Amino acid sequence: MTEPDWTPTASAASSRIVDFARHVAASVTDAPDGIAAADVDGYDALWRWSVDDLDGFWRALADYVGHPLPGPALAEERMPGAVWFPEARVNYARAVLEGRPADEVAVVGLLEDRSAGRTLTWGELRAEVGGLAQHLRDLGVGPGDRVVGYLPNTPDAVVALLATVSLGAVWSVCGMDYAASAALARFGQLEPKVLVHASSYVHGGKVRDRGDVVAELRAALPSLVETLEVGSADWQAALRAPAALAYADLPFDHPLWVLFSSGTTGKPKGIVHGHGGALLEQAKVAALHFDLGPGERLFWYTTPSWMMWNFVVGGLLTGASIVAYDGSPAHPRTDQLWALAAEHDVTALGMSPAYVAACQKAGVGPADHDLSRLRRVGISGSTFPAVSHRALAADLPAEVQIASISGGTDVVSAFVGPAPTTPVWAGELSRPCLGVAVDAYDAAGNPVRGEVGELVITRPMPSMPVGFWDDPDGARYHAAYFDTFPGVWRHGDWVTITDHGSVAIHGRSDATLNRKGVRMGSADIYEPVEALPEVKEALVIGMEEADGEYWMPLFVVPAEGVALDDALRERIKQAIREHASPRHVPDDIFETPGVPHTRTGKKLEVPVKKVLAGQDLTGALDPGSVDAPELLDWYAEVGRRHREGA
Repeated sequence: MTEPDWTPTASAASSRIVDFARHVAASVTDAPDGIAAADVDGYDALWRWSVDDLDGFWRALADYVGHPLPGPALAEERMPGAVWFPEARVNYARAVLEGRPADEVAVVGLLEDRSAGRTLTWGELRAEVGGLAQHLRDLGVGPGDRVVGYLPNTPDAVVALLATVSLGAVWSVCGMDYAASAALARFGQLEPKVLVHASSYVHGGKVRDRGDVVAELRAALPSLVETLEVGSADWQAALRAPAALAYADLPFDHPLWVLFSSGTTGKPKGIVHGHGGALLEQAKVAALHFDLGPGERLFWYTTPSWMMWNFVVGGLLTGASIVAYDGSPAHPRTDQLWALAAEHDVTALGMSPAYVAACQKAGVGPADHDLSRLRRVGISGSTFPAVSHRALAADLPAEVQIASISGGTDVVSAFVGPAPTTPVWAGELSRPCLGVAVDAYDAAGNPVRGEVGELVITRPMPSMPVGFWDDPDGARYHAAYFDTFPGVWRHGDWVTITDHGSVAIHGRSDATLNRKGVRMGSADIYEPVEALPEVKEALVIGMEEADGEYWMPLFVVPAEGVALDDALRERIKQAIREHASPRHVPDDIFETPGVPHTRTGKKLEVPVKKVLAGQDLTGALDPGSVDAPELLDWYAEVGRRHREGA
């Protein structure tokens, strides 16, 4: 077996996942032997039980995280349409807020200039949620109504979410980097009753006024009965009004929030999650996989537009405190996140592979800071190259686990990731998460090991969507996940489950490179290319052409002060040959002015492939969902010249 790059430390024996396993061993009839061992064998035994006995696992988890639920966990097992905890009544806000010490910190607000923002204790958080909830109730907001937020990542956004869902109303939010068109493409579907907004946000040393966007939202949302501006006199009065919290008792699958897909392949899909499913899934990952609880602090760089914001709020379910940061991850210094983590006693810090790479190229990172409280560095958003992983590990204290996760907005959680008891292999994700029946299928629907396949989930998860918004017959929901393998969730990632049980993610299967019948992942090309100091970023596309040929161009953004010449092209090709294979070497290498991304930082491989092929994306792609939509015109011109043989 391949030797891991990191192995669990002695502290794993006192981790919450081992404590949970002991709870299972003591309370569950016929619990398997060995599940409480503080090592990977113990984890594997616990995982196997968790997916073989879904009813037993999820009932035991609900008990362990302090929210015992009556009746069977899984009344009907089918996908889609599983019925979870039909006898339960739940409320996500109640699970977050109740039973916490009033004087301990719950939410730490941080600003880009490193000054402190608003910090809320649990008592203050409860009081503000209660006041705002009463204000919303006075406006006629109740179960099923929609409240939307156009907000930066501040404690006020957390208050607005919890106040909304405490009533049984449905929450949705966009970060303030979204243009009016992008926000309306989402909020317009929901017909919200209330809009909560800020007037500006901070990024890159600038205060960015969004008053014009807010005015456009107000004018274009006729369903609104009120807009509330964070920081205004009305807002302050609502937060400070004495009001006892009264939580709506809701069915397990009552809509909690609507998260939206990126909108890069069509109208954004509104993904609806239920109170109970999000509660259990987020508590599981936070407590068992990230070992969070009272006295711990979670900081993940995100904006409210990304599901990781919801994931961070879920950290509160464990009694841990969370950080809400309004600002750039790399201003005023590239190592801003590391500095903030050191200053604020963060125990779990999350970031993207792109941020790690930026720090490494700038020659800064964790070694420059006192991170004695740090236990885990979470990585999400895209594949994390092995070379970057090992360079980061060399700069971290030996006991810190690099905790790569992969999941999605679809389940507002992770399918695969770490645990305190699992080893870590660079470039791979440690294990399937508890309760998640992960597999890899070939095109015929057969499980495969040691070779690439489609990431599938073969048994239900409670945080799978209760449906898509405005999809009454479930047709769009079914088409999104269940058309390929009936009764099995196909996620759209191309993965390998290794012989040592880890999972390697190769990229999106709808952007898979398929050269002469051999499928290749774009991540295998990005890793060696983007490791070169002369390269800032790269994008590779595979194109099936009308004459049956296959064209695979690579687009490169050179580092500052570097030009793409023949010598650099050859170094790029050599790096790909050595670290991937000769088959991975592209047909052409172009210098590009930029790589377009979604608002959450994912490369637009599929839309770029379409414009290269000459497709008109008007009406199928919201420019507001792209960080630099003007770049698509540049790629369209490259495609036109290629088709014309220029």
